[in-house]
Amino acid sequence: MIMDATMSKFSRGFTLVELMVVVAIMAVLASSAMPLQELIVKREKEQELRVALRQIRSAIDAYKQAVDDGRIEIKEDESGYPPKLDDLYMGVPDIKATGSDGGTGTTETASTAATASTASTTTTNTNTTATTGTKYIYFLRRLPRDPTFKDMDVAGIETTSAADTWGKRSYESTPENPQEGKDVFDVYSLSESTALNGSMYKDW
Repeated sequence: MIMDATMSKFSRGFTLVELMVVVAIMAVLASSAMPLQELIVKREKEQELRVALRQIRSAIDAYKQAVDDGRIEIKEDESGYPPKLDDLYMGVPDIKATGSDGGTGTTETASTAATASTASTTTTNTNTTATTGTKYIYFLRRLPRDPTFKDMDVAGIETTSAADTWGKRSYESTPENPQEGKDVFDVYSLSESTALNGSMYKDW
């Protein structure tokens, strides 16, 4: 009888109050987990933004160094910074290397050591085209997008080019009022959001 009473006690299930307590606890745990996940995602986006800014700025510095070394032809009124961001990965003619092989149009690809001291993480490559013998310098393999830029995607297709996801500051504009111009001296995020450290992404 005693055993039957004990088994009956443990097999009767949960009361309504016990179920409500369990549901309340699960709701609290779920609500605390959501902000934590959002925090992790935001931290990852911020790390991506730092890396992208560093890559582009290093490539811009390497471009300017190549101009100073006489490898890229510019006009007298030009600053020496790239006219557009796309030049960093699409390539520009290397006037020192072009024609050095007598215009035979070799297909050799050589890595150069002419990288700006301020852009040690950027590799400057010289590639010779087989048709014209013109050698091009490349400063990026691809142009990274601003990870904080909210694009209007259609079926997962990015409708904005990577270059247009960034704000661009010309050499003649000031840091306090960056404006686009005939060259790209610096880039910045167009996001108006605040970072985890309290700073604005656009000020990075």
